[in-house]
Amino acid sequence: MHTELERNSGASGLPDPVVVTDAVQTDLLEVARTAVAVASRSLGSGALESAMHALPTTGLHAAAFVTLTEGGELRGCMGMLDPERPVRDSVAEAAACATRADPRFRPVTPEELPRIHIDVSVLGPMLPLADPLSWRLGTDGIVVQLGSRRGLLLPEVAEENGLDRTAMLDIATRKAGLPKDAWRRPEAIVAVFRTDRFGGPAVAIR
Repeated sequence: MHTELERNSGASGLPDPVVVTDAVQTDLLEVARTAVAVASRSLGSGALESAMHALPTTGLHAAAFVTLTEGGELRGCMGMLDPERPVRDSVAEAAACATRADPRFRPVTPEELPRIHIDVSVLGPMLPLADPLSWRLGTDGIVVQLGSRRGLLLPEVAEENGLDRTAMLDIATRKAGLPKDAWRRPEAIVAVFRTDRFGGPAVAIR
């Protein structure tokens, strides 16, 4: 997976599933919880570094998104798209940004944490498509890129919002700051990816 998407006539197939082991899922969720607690000022700034050092080292490098919900409603969602970065670092930064830097929401407060649910999405390779409509709704996430502008939607957005493929592409294009039908332009690149998504409450039940 590359941060900057490139046209590749040999990459027109659809992506394989992404599988993160249970042990790594547990560790990444703990990183996300700690990052959210630190970003909301429920824990001190040193807690995240301590938590990262206490966990076993994983060699997994991947992009990641962290989604926060409260009572089933979106409370924050941010991602780190560098596929060469250690996934633990991607999750930590995405969680912190979702907590305090999503421009759509005010920062999460410590009082909210018992009501917050965290979902972590680890992204697999992004594969450019020859046909921008030839992907699996609800299974594949999409990226629309035109020049330096890029918009991304995770796979679950389709089902959660009752969107078809065209609507997904329109929204991803608008997220890139482009006219909604710009994905139809010959120079636009539409790519798809899979995720492994897992999560739990922001405050772990011990």
